Formats: sequence, C-alpha cells, structure tokens
Amino acid sequence: MNSNRKKLSSEQPALPAGMREELLFALRARFEKNMVRHKGLEWAKVRAKLEANAGKLWSLNEMEQTGGEPDVVGHNKKTGEYIFYDCSEESPKGRRSFCYDHEALESRKENKPENSATQMAADMGIELLTEEQYRELHQLGNFDAKTSSWIKTPSEIRKLGGALFCDYRFGKVFVYHNGAESYYAARGFRGSLTV
Repeated sequence: MNSNRKKLSSEQPALPAGMREELLFALRARFEKNMVRHKGLEWAKVRAKLEANAGKLWSLNEMEQTGGEPDVVGHNKKTGEYIFYDCSEESPKGRRSFCYDHEALESRKENKPENSATQMAADMGIELLTEEQYRELHQLGNFDAKTSSWIKTPSEIRKLGGALFCDYRFGKVFVYHNGAESYYAARGFRGSLTV
C-alpha cells in the first residue's frame, strides 16, 4: 500500500477541499453517464449523503485512486443507504498482483506480493464483493473480460487453503478457485461500500 495513504479510522480527516470537489465531480459524471446502474436515483441525494460521511468519501477516493471507478449500484430504502461497487471495465489496476489475505501473504516464503486483497480492502474501508454481488454487477454490464477479481471466500473454503475469484468469459460469469497465496498480474479485486 502506498505509504502516503492514510488508513481509515473513526477520526479520518476530511479530504482536502480540492480533492473532495474533484472526486465529487468524477462521481457525478460517472453517475450521470451510467443511469442504467441506478434508475430513479437522484445525484443531489447521493451527494448529500456523501458530504455527511467524510470517512466514506475518503474510502470512495481510495477506490477511485486505485482505478475502481466506483458508482452507485443500489439504494436500501429502509436505511436510506446507497451502495457503491467498483465499476471499472477490468479489475482495478491499482489492486492487482495481490494474494488473497494476510495469512496467504505470510505463508509465501519468497516472491511475496506487496499486499493482500483483504488487507488492502480493509485499509480502504471497503469489502470484497461476494459471488452474489459480483453476479449482480454483471446485470449492469460486462466486467473482467480480460482480467479476474478475487471475491469474498467462504470460511470453509479458506480453511482448506483455497480462495475464490471470478471473471467474465463467453458471455458468462465464471467462479474459480486457486490457492489463496497465488497472485497474478491480471487478478485484482472489486469492492463495495455502503454510504
């Protein structure tokens, strides 16, 4: 992880005004360009929610800075929360070549990657997509046609040393398994954030 990045905490400072406005501008442009992802939702309401949650805005900035292109993909009417997923065409460039989790990272004797997917997600204040969320994302478009993304792996699989990842090939979403310690230049992870 870039040492210049600050970790999310309960005392997370607000983004500097210039960065905040730049991020909100990018999020609004993406929101308006991709209305199919969030039919019936209004940007003004999303923005108000974001401005009231500095820590979540910081997390969205981390998603943006690592190439995730976060966008609103849902709204929980009961809680009023908005759901963001990474919507980049391919797995985010700034989050590739990581093994699955810290345990897998520590198990590697040599050629250790810089980080693990679950640790970076935690540092960013986001969650890895589940298989269900990954499939929901593909209802909104085609993603990972050339790359793949780690997904949240059930504990019973992880206890056996494995981890799951997905991609999109031949018009279908595929779920695969690998050793959790493996990493590839074309595999990253996608995250979700609820605001």
